[in-house]
Amino acid sequence: MRHLLPITLLAFVGVAFALEPAKETTPAVAVQKAATTTAKSQLPTLIVHKTESCGCCAVWVRHMEQAGFKVEVKNETNLDPIKRAMGVPTNAESCHTGKIDRYFIEGHVPAEDVKRLLAERPNAMGLAVPGMPIGSPGMEQGNRRDPYDVLLVQRSGKTSVFAQHGK
Repeated sequence: MRHLLPITLLAFVGVAFALEPAKETTPAVAVQKAATTTAKSQLPTLIVHKTESCGCCAVWVRHMEQAGFKVEVKNETNLDPIKRAMGVPTNAESCHTGKIDRYFIEGHVPAEDVKRLLAERPNAMGLAVPGMPIGSPGMEQGNRRDPYDVLLVQRSGKTSVFAQHGK
């Protein structure tokens, strides 16, 4: 008699699933969903150092999370020692500094560029968007989009343009 309850429960659950309408999907949609899920689960954690009061940093963090990154935020009172330890050039500084895998991410770098960096894995220190350009992720102001470059910072400290936006 004790065994009838689990069997009855399983039968009920089976009927419930059988009554649920089938969701239509195409093979292309299924492949896209699987690729998106796999890509998100394979992204390393992004650690972001920022000041507690910086609103644009919080908006950038949301941008990264919406792009599938797991983000750990560390509110700091002084970012200079962190930037120096990671090798961020002073002429490439912005309001927050991130670390993902072996790279630093300085400022309002778009998620798509961080994903490209992780895919290409150049022998570099990281990416930087100097300053706080209007229209970059976290710095949106209506329809205004100022052009800006995402810089690849080499181990030597030299920079080159990794991506251009708003041009």
